Amino acid sequence: MTTPAAGEGAPLPRFLCDTAALAAQDDAPAGALWKLAEAGRQLDANVVRLPPAARVAPHTEPDLDVLLLVLGGEGTLLGADEPVPLRAGGLAWLPHGAARGVEAGARGLTYLTAHRRRPGLRITSATEAERLGPAPRAPEGPSGVS
Repeated sequence: MTTPAAGEGAPLPRFLCDTAALAAQDDAPAGALWKLAEAGRQLDANVVRLPPAARVAPHTEPDLDVLLLVLGGEGTLLGADEPVPLRAGGLAWLPHGAARGVEAGARGLTYLTAHRRRPGLRITSATEAERLGPAPRAPEGPSGVS
């Protein structure tokens, strides 16, 4: 398989967003302020804003390493042996299999995450779904709960 040459339908590098401007928005809503949404990408990335004292509870991601770059505010990386302070310009590696969480400080926290793209759900057409037939049922346990 060959890679198309530039001009033959290959994606081109381009400017995506001004992360400093996103981080400077004091009145920005909580949640994702930006996300990479280009078709055919191999990477997922987003800019997230947590309001003061908000947190993403510690959780374990079994499959993906994540890079977290702090763009504005301050907070704490949770899940390490000891809480790790985060501030603008700080870069953290969140290895797969490790518990990780984030808590915003008094000024809130804005950060960018990037990781390998997860495969998405595949949407099939009605005719393909009919051809494939119903999905097999999982066996039930003794209590009737799968």
